[in-house]
Amino acid sequence: MDLDAVRTFVAAVDAGQFQEAAVALSITQQAVSKRIAALEKDLEVRLFTRTARGAQLTVDGQAFLPHARELLRVEERADASVRPGRRALRVDVVSRRIAPAVLLQDFHRTRPEIELDVVALLGADVEAAVGAVEAGTVDASFHAVAPQLRLPEALRTARVIDEAHQLLVGPRHALANARAVTPAQLVGHRIWMPGLPAGTEVTGYFDELAAAFGLGIDLIGPAFGNEVLLAEIADSAELATLVGEHTRYLWPDSYDLRRIPVRGPALVYPLSMIWRDDNPHPALAAFRDYLLARRGPEPSDAEVWTPTWQRWSGSRA
Repeated sequence: MDLDAVRTFVAAVDAGQFQEAAVALSITQQAVSKRIAALEKDLEVRLFTRTARGAQLTVDGQAFLPHARELLRVEERADASVRPGRRALRVDVVSRRIAPAVLLQDFHRTRPEIELDVVALLGADVEAAVGAVEAGTVDASFHAVAPQLRLPEALRTARVIDEAHQLLVGPRHALANARAVTPAQLVGHRIWMPGLPAGTEVTGYFDELAAAFGLGIDLIGPAFGNEVLLAEIADSAELATLVGEHTRYLWPDSYDLRRIPVRGPALVYPLSMIWRDDNPHPALAAFRDYLLARRGPEPSDAEVWTPTWQRWSGSRA
């Protein structure tokens, strides 16, 4: 069905005359008549009775009118669903617990007029995220992107989040009462991180971190979920784990878990935003600028530690 003809039909109904409908649509009265005639031929009914007082709806025209209006509403919704700036910005936050999700929520508080579609491609590695962005499945994703990773020509990255680690321990742990700890003070303590996906940039980060400071990072063991991990740490005098400062966890007050900043240097996991350079959605640039402003100036190597494969300018634009 020709939607221009449907639109002309509705305009003629609202105006009451073909001439007034032509003015409203910025076309000629002859074009209005032709469109209405083509629609009547397509439907095999008469929609209007032409009188000296204007165009009057027939019984069939009255029956068709609510459906015609709904067709135009559906057309508008379909157009808005893909129109840059009108459809929701679709962002892969990888996990709803970690920094990208938290910062996206902060962005939403400052720009509530921007509609967001938040997804979490759990378990997806950087190559899967790159594929999703390239295919247009999502507008943006977040991963630690090594500079040697070959990206499709249309993709761009920018390091937008420096997620500092905190030590998470139970009340009986030897470091439980420390206000801050250095990486050197973690030597000899068991840092338990079961369930990290093998062969990903996350595992590579912790492998290099352990080697750089001589830490005992234990990746062995079945992953029964965050709730079990927190319960084990709360009940242990030896176990600890590392969590991002923006990572969201909930636990019972009885656990008395402690989040302790790591400094001297801080242990930072660098996250880059991945997007298509030809993506015209205006909210995409607004979100990227917000993250860059939150990140602030580039920290020095003396202040933070990042893996050698991440010590780069962090932008391919």
